[in-house]
Amino acid sequence: MKDYQLVIITGLSGSGKTLTSRCFEDLGYYCVDNLPVKLIPTFIDLCSKTTEEITKIALVIDIRERDFLGDFDHVYGDLKRSHKVKLIFLEAVDEMLARRYSESRRPHPLSPDNSIIKGIQREREILQGVRQHADLIIDTSKLSVHELKSFIIDYIEGEKRKSLLLSIVSFGYKFGIPYDSDLVFDVRFLPNPYFVEELQGKTGLHSQVGEYVTADSSYKEFMLKVENLLLFLIPHYIVEGKTYLTISVGCTGGRHRSVVVAKKIKDMLCNHNYKVKLVHRDIDQQ
Repeated sequence: MKDYQLVIITGLSGSGKTLTSRCFEDLGYYCVDNLPVKLIPTFIDLCSKTTEEITKIALVIDIRERDFLGDFDHVYGDLKRSHKVKLIFLEAVDEMLARRYSESRRPHPLSPDNSIIKGIQREREILQGVRQHADLIIDTSKLSVHELKSFIIDYIEGEKRKSLLLSIVSFGYKFGIPYDSDLVFDVRFLPNPYFVEELQGKTGLHSQVGEYVTADSSYKEFMLKVENLLLFLIPHYIVEGKTYLTISVGCTGGRHRSVVVAKKIKDMLCNHNYKVKLVHRDIDQQ
């Protein structure tokens, strides 16, 4: 019997199962979409008899199959006993799923009276039992196609421990806190370069501004506390299955102090081997 690496991809409709399947295909997996659950053992048996060397398989199964829930527990239990199998469950917030369906102009498979939100909520409730079996739960609400692929690659290559995607965003309070913030640090206590004539027209990307902000006596102590807090929190978020974390850093206008501190936080996390994306949201605002 061949030693298969079997991945089952499932989750909410519109959460990115097809994109995830393509990621596995790029990694050399033989991928099949919408295979009836009852046929999985037969399909694997056929793979064992083919002359083609198929040892890595990714299967997409979901609510489109009417008998999905009735067959899943039994078939999945048998697979776990006989093969190395991982179950990946994809989901997203209701608003994002509804937006994706609206953009695609496709009906939700469970939407009564064309109510997308009701269909999403019904599907979420129905799939709770399947979700509990998952080895990995991915919330794709904030993930781009490239970020999702990077996350999958890290997970498959054994970097699950640090596969949380981190986004650092500098912003100005006068323009509002980023809506998707998970953690917010207010750095308005630091001296403001805006009131220094030769620094006012520059941004936190200029070395003179960085030197001015980091020279303050409270800056070093603040950064040490931030580092200790993040290095404590991030592993706990990973254990909880969180896949994306947005850390927002704000000052008054979002052009000086927050830019400097956000860049320092990004460098610190990179030094600890986390993958980090840095965005200066308001750096060009006046």
